[in-house]
Amino acid sequence: MRALVTIAGNTFMELLRQPVFLLLGTVSPLFIMVLSALPYFGFGEDPKLVRDGALAITLLAGLFGAVISASDSVAQEIRTGTALAVLSKPVQRISFLLGKYLGISGAITLLTYCNLLATLLASRMAYDAYGDMDLKGTSLFFAGVAMAYVIGALANYFHQRNYVSDTFWWLMGLMTVVFICLAFFIELKHPMDTAPREVDWRLVPAGLLVLFAILILCGVALACSTRLEMVPTLVVCSILFLLGLMSDHLFRSAAESGNWWANIGYAITPNWQLFWVADAIEGESQLKGVWTYVAKSLGYVVGYLGASLIVAYQLFENRDLIGE
Repeated sequence: MRALVTIAGNTFMELLRQPVFLLLGTVSPLFIMVLSALPYFGFGEDPKLVRDGALAITLLAGLFGAVISASDSVAQEIRTGTALAVLSKPVQRISFLLGKYLGISGAITLLTYCNLLATLLASRMAYDAYGDMDLKGTSLFFAGVAMAYVIGALANYFHQRNYVSDTFWWLMGLMTVVFICLAFFIELKHPMDTAPREVDWRLVPAGLLVLFAILILCGVALACSTRLEMVPTLVVCSILFLLGLMSDHLFRSAAESGNWWANIGYAITPNWQLFWVADAIEGESQLKGVWTYVAKSLGYVVGYLGASLIVAYQLFENRDLIGE
């Protein structure tokens, strides 16, 4: 257990020190905010377009983050011999893999948290043809991001602290402060609005379901990284992602007809539609029973993750690390 916790903690901190992780944590929330600041002329569907786009960016950022993190934590350590050095000590391979997954999933959860904050703010700032851009909120969010980079640079210059990890922590903290200020203390209302604009809290369970999908992708990326480098891992995960989006169309009807190959394909392909409830967020409608659905989806995640980690262990157990 001690080895598991140590590996998980080291993996988590090492990922936060990666510049590409900071880049993802900065670009994806900013892009979400840009989505909310653009006029779409969507015949009253502008807020829905913003919500869908923000959740899609969150999912794609999680996909790239999972692949990059898994490749950096597993594939690169196998190639450089770090994994062999760790396993030469009294550390079992299953502990090594589980520790890596826990560290990766922790870092990806923080990335998703930042994107979810931006998504919630975007739902408040989105406007239709009769509204105006929330210049104050957008400027405050961008200012918080810039301030995080400045504080990280000052801490690195004066105290020799790690720039990337410090900047990421400040970025997450200042995003949280900006979100609290905009969501609870700064009112947003334009002359054409009948009521002040508020955060669409229905996006919280929707974002949590997206996080579940990303955690599954982390398990798949980890399994691929035991044998493949970053680019092949990205290809495999992208193909599985696309197949999962079409799994109902490709396999469901054939599986219901009793075709064995369709049953196998439908079972091994993650159905991402189960984690996408953005289409149910429409107007003033309420997501009834959504938290019950989230709890049931968690069971699906645990089952699929368990299968993914078993496959990862089998691939890693037979991997000869000597001479890599």
